[in-house]
Amino acid sequence: MRATWEEAGWERVSAGVGRCRLPGWDCTAGLVLGAGAALVVDAGSSVAEGAWLRARAEEIAGHGVTHLALTHPHFDHVFGAAAFAGAEVYAAVGVDAVFAHGRDELRRDAVRNGLDARTAAEAARALVLPRHPVHGERTLDLGGGRQALLANVGPGHTAHDLAVLVPGDPEVVFCGDLVEESGEPQAGPDAMPSRWPAALDRLLALGGPDALYVPGHGAVVDAAFVSGQRDALAARFGVS
Repeated sequence: MRATWEEAGWERVSAGVGRCRLPGWDCTAGLVLGAGAALVVDAGSSVAEGAWLRARAEEIAGHGVTHLALTHPHFDHVFGAAAFAGAEVYAAVGVDAVFAHGRDELRRDAVRNGLDARTAAEAARALVLPRHPVHGERTLDLGGGRQALLANVGPGHTAHDLAVLVPGDPEVVFCGDLVEESGEPQAGPDAMPSRWPAALDRLLALGGPDALYVPGHGAVVDAAFVSGQRDALAARFGVS
Protein backbone atom coordinates (compact mmCIF):
# COMPACT_ATOMS: atom_id res chain seq x y z
CA MET A 1 0.00 0.00 0.00
CA ARG A 2 1.34 3.43 -0.94
CA ALA A 3 2.10 6.01 1.72
CA THR A 4 0.72 9.52 1.47
CA TRP A 5 3.15 12.41 1.05
CA GLU A 6 2.67 13.38 4.68
CA GLU A 7 3.09 9.83 5.99
CA ALA A 8 6.42 9.57 4.17
CA GLY A 9 7.66 12.91 5.52
CA TRP A 10 7.22 14.91 2.31
CA GLU A 11 5.29 18.05 1.37
CA ARG A 12 2.94 17.82 -1.61
CA VAL A 13 3.49 20.83 -3.90
CA SER A 14 1.07 19.93 -6.69
CA ALA A 15 -0.49 16.78 -8.14
CA GLY A 16 2.24 14.13 -8.31
CA VAL A 17 4.95 16.58 -7.25
CA GLY A 18 6.45 17.04 -3.79
CA ARG A 19 9.52 17.99 -1.88
CA CYS A 20 11.28 17.22 1.39
CA ARG A 21 13.35 19.59 3.55
CA LEU A 22 16.25 17.64 4.97
CA PRO A 23 17.77 18.28 8.41
CA GLY A 24 21.20 19.76 8.92
CA TRP A 25 21.56 22.12 5.96
CA ASP A 26 17.83 22.51 5.23
CA CYS A 27 18.47 21.14 1.75
CA THR A 28 15.44 20.39 -0.43
CA ALA A 29 14.93 17.19 -2.39
CA GLY A 30 12.10 16.83 -4.91
CA LEU A 31 9.97 13.99 -6.23
CA VAL A 32 8.01 13.86 -9.50
CA LEU A 33 5.73 10.87 -10.11
CA GLY A 34 4.75 9.40 -13.46
CA ALA A 35 3.22 6.08 -14.47
CA GLY A 36 5.79 3.49 -13.43
CA ALA A 37 8.53 6.12 -13.21
CA ALA A 38 9.74 8.45 -10.46
CA LEU A 39 12.20 11.32 -10.67
CA VAL A 40 14.05 12.46 -7.55
CA VAL A 41 15.64 15.91 -7.63
CA ASP A 42 18.87 16.01 -5.57
CA ALA A 43 20.15 13.26 -3.35
CA GLY A 44 21.00 14.63 0.09
CA SER A 45 24.27 14.99 1.97
CA SER A 46 25.33 11.38 2.63
CA VAL A 47 24.81 7.86 1.34
CA ALA A 48 22.56 7.15 4.35
CA GLU A 49 20.47 10.26 3.68
CA GLY A 50 20.18 9.29 0.02
CA ALA A 51 18.98 5.83 1.05
CA TRP A 52 16.36 7.43 3.33
CA LEU A 53 15.19 9.68 0.48
CA ARG A 54 14.94 6.78 -1.93
CA ALA A 55 13.00 4.62 0.52
CA ARG A 56 10.52 7.38 1.31
CA ALA A 57 10.10 8.26 -2.38
CA GLU A 58 9.38 4.64 -3.20
CA GLU A 59 6.80 4.45 -0.40
CA ILE A 60 4.91 7.28 -2.13
CA ALA A 61 5.44 6.06 -5.69
CA GLY A 62 4.69 2.41 -5.01
CA HIS A 63 7.65 1.47 -7.25
CA GLY A 64 11.33 2.19 -7.68
CA VAL A 65 13.02 5.50 -8.38
CA THR A 66 13.94 5.52 -12.07
CA HIS A 67 15.56 8.96 -12.54
CA LEU A 68 17.76 11.26 -10.45
CA ALA A 69 18.49 14.88 -11.39
CA LEU A 70 21.29 16.77 -9.61
CA THR A 71 20.83 20.54 -9.61
CA HIS A 72 24.49 21.36 -8.92
CA PRO A 73 27.65 19.67 -7.57
CA HIS A 74 27.65 20.64 -3.89
CA PHE A 75 27.97 17.94 -1.26
CA ASP A 76 24.61 18.57 0.45
CA HIS A 77 22.84 17.94 -2.87
CA VAL A 78 24.89 15.08 -4.36
CA PHE A 79 26.56 13.00 -1.65
CA GLY A 80 23.54 10.68 -1.44
CA ALA A 81 23.65 9.82 -5.14
CA ALA A 82 25.27 6.41 -4.64
CA ALA A 83 22.06 5.24 -2.92
CA PHE A 84 20.20 5.52 -6.25
CA ALA A 85 21.85 2.58 -7.99
CA GLY A 86 19.94 1.64 -11.13
CA ALA A 87 18.42 5.10 -11.61
CA GLU A 88 19.35 7.19 -14.65
CA VAL A 89 21.37 10.16 -13.36
CA TYR A 90 21.21 13.60 -15.00
CA ALA A 91 23.23 16.76 -14.32
CA ALA A 92 24.41 19.85 -16.14
CA VAL A 93 27.32 19.22 -18.46
CA GLY A 94 30.57 19.51 -16.51
CA VAL A 95 29.35 17.87 -13.30
CA ASP A 96 30.95 14.63 -14.46
CA ALA A 97 34.34 16.38 -14.53
CA VAL A 98 33.77 17.80 -11.04
CA PHE A 99 33.02 14.31 -9.74
CA ALA A 100 35.96 12.77 -11.61
CA HIS A 101 38.58 15.30 -10.57
CA GLY A 102 37.18 17.32 -7.68
CA ARG A 103 35.73 14.77 -5.29
CA ASP A 104 38.46 15.38 -2.72
CA GLU A 105 37.56 19.07 -2.60
CA LEU A 106 33.89 18.10 -2.23
CA ARG A 107 34.90 15.92 0.72
CA ARG A 108 36.91 18.72 2.32
CA ASP A 109 34.06 21.19 1.82
CA ALA A 110 31.62 18.78 3.46
CA VAL A 111 33.89 18.38 6.50
CA ARG A 112 34.42 22.16 6.73
CA ASN A 113 30.65 22.52 6.86
CA GLY A 114 30.23 19.98 9.64
CA LEU A 115 29.72 16.61 7.96
CA ASP A 116 31.42 13.73 9.79
CA ALA A 117 34.79 13.03 8.14
CA ARG A 118 34.17 9.31 7.72
CA THR A 119 30.70 9.91 6.27
CA ALA A 120 32.12 12.49 3.85
CA ALA A 121 34.91 10.16 2.74
CA GLU A 122 32.44 7.31 2.12
CA ALA A 123 30.18 9.51 0.01
CA ALA A 124 33.05 11.00 -2.00
CA ARG A 125 34.45 7.55 -2.81
CA ALA A 126 31.01 6.30 -3.85
CA LEU A 127 30.20 9.15 -6.27
CA VAL A 128 29.44 7.89 -9.76
CA LEU A 129 29.54 10.05 -12.86
CA PRO A 130 26.16 11.20 -14.20
CA ARG A 131 25.37 9.20 -17.34
CA HIS A 132 23.31 11.98 -18.92
CA PRO A 133 24.93 15.44 -19.16
CA VAL A 134 22.41 18.16 -20.03
CA HIS A 135 23.74 20.83 -22.40
CA GLY A 136 20.60 22.86 -23.11
CA GLU A 137 17.22 21.32 -22.36
CA ARG A 138 16.10 17.72 -22.12
CA THR A 139 12.58 16.39 -21.65
CA LEU A 140 11.96 13.24 -19.63
CA ASP A 141 8.81 11.25 -20.33
CA LEU A 142 7.77 9.74 -17.00
CA GLY A 143 4.62 8.11 -18.36
CA GLY A 144 0.95 8.78 -17.81
CA GLY A 145 1.21 12.17 -19.49
CA ARG A 146 3.83 13.37 -16.99
CA GLN A 147 6.92 15.09 -18.31
CA ALA A 148 9.80 16.92 -16.67
CA LEU A 149 12.02 19.41 -18.47
CA LEU A 150 15.66 19.54 -17.39
CA ALA A 151 17.24 22.89 -18.25
CA ASN A 152 20.88 23.92 -17.98
CA VAL A 153 20.18 27.49 -16.88
CA GLY A 154 23.53 28.35 -15.30
CA PRO A 155 26.19 29.27 -14.61
CA GLY A 156 25.37 31.22 -11.48
CA HIS A 157 25.50 29.62 -8.06
CA THR A 158 28.01 27.22 -9.63
CA ALA A 159 29.34 26.66 -13.12
CA HIS A 160 26.85 23.79 -13.55
CA ASP A 161 23.30 24.74 -12.49
CA LEU A 162 20.36 22.61 -13.58
CA ALA A 163 16.67 23.45 -13.09
CA VAL A 164 13.74 21.05 -13.36
CA LEU A 165 10.39 22.29 -14.73
CA VAL A 166 7.32 20.13 -14.12
CA PRO A 167 4.40 21.26 -16.31
CA GLY A 168 1.00 21.32 -14.63
CA ASP A 169 -1.44 23.57 -12.86
CA PRO A 170 0.50 25.16 -11.31
CA GLU A 171 3.84 24.56 -12.97
CA VAL A 172 6.62 23.74 -10.54
CA VAL A 173 10.30 24.68 -10.94
CA PHE A 174 13.02 23.06 -8.83
CA CYS A 175 15.69 25.76 -8.70
CA GLY A 176 18.59 24.25 -6.78
CA ASP A 177 20.62 26.90 -4.98
CA LEU A 178 20.11 29.51 -7.67
CA VAL A 179 17.28 30.48 -5.30
CA GLU A 180 17.35 30.29 -1.50
CA GLU A 181 14.53 31.32 0.83
CA SER A 182 15.86 30.46 4.28
CA GLY A 183 18.92 32.71 4.00
CA GLU A 184 20.91 34.88 1.62
CA PRO A 185 22.09 32.98 -1.48
CA GLN A 186 25.58 31.61 -0.92
CA ALA A 187 28.32 32.56 -3.37
CA GLY A 188 31.26 30.26 -2.77
CA PRO A 189 34.54 30.04 -4.70
CA ASP A 190 32.85 28.16 -7.57
CA ALA A 191 30.07 30.74 -8.02
CA MET A 192 29.91 32.97 -11.10
CA PRO A 193 28.32 36.14 -9.64
CA SER A 194 28.44 38.18 -12.84
CA ARG A 195 26.19 35.62 -14.56
CA TRP A 196 23.86 34.73 -11.69
CA PRO A 197 21.17 37.37 -12.44
CA ALA A 198 21.00 36.16 -16.06
CA ALA A 199 20.56 32.58 -14.80
CA LEU A 200 17.58 33.74 -12.74
CA ASP A 201 16.17 35.51 -15.80
CA ARG A 202 16.31 32.16 -17.60
CA LEU A 203 14.69 30.47 -14.60
CA LEU A 204 11.81 32.98 -14.61
CA ALA A 205 11.35 32.59 -18.36
CA LEU A 206 11.22 28.83 -17.88
CA GLY A 207 8.51 28.83 -15.22
CA GLY A 208 6.64 32.03 -15.95
CA PRO A 209 4.80 34.37 -13.58
CA ASP A 210 2.36 31.81 -12.15
CA ALA A 211 4.73 28.93 -11.35
CA LEU A 212 5.76 27.72 -7.93
CA TYR A 213 9.52 27.87 -7.41
CA VAL A 214 11.18 25.35 -5.07
CA PRO A 215 14.48 26.73 -3.72
CA GLY A 216 17.46 24.62 -2.78
CA HIS A 217 16.93 25.76 0.82
CA GLY A 218 13.75 27.11 2.38
CA ALA A 219 10.06 27.43 1.65
CA VAL A 220 8.40 27.31 -1.76
CA VAL A 221 8.24 30.81 -3.32
CA ASP A 222 6.61 32.62 -6.23
CA ALA A 223 7.97 34.46 -9.25
CA ALA A 224 7.96 37.79 -7.42
CA PHE A 225 10.32 36.38 -4.79
CA VAL A 226 12.68 35.04 -7.47
CA SER A 227 12.60 38.39 -9.29
CA GLY A 228 13.38 40.23 -6.06
CA GLN A 229 16.28 37.91 -5.30
CA ARG A 230 17.54 38.39 -8.85
CA ASP A 231 17.59 42.18 -8.40
CA ALA A 232 19.25 41.88 -4.98
CA LEU A 233 22.00 39.67 -6.43
CA ALA A 234 22.52 42.09 -9.30
CA ALA A 235 22.95 44.96 -6.82
CA ARG A 236 25.16 42.86 -4.54
CA PHE A 237 27.55 41.91 -7.34
CA GLY A 238 27.31 45.12 -9.37
CA VAL A 239 25.83 43.61 -12.52
CA SER A 240 22.65 44.35 -14.47
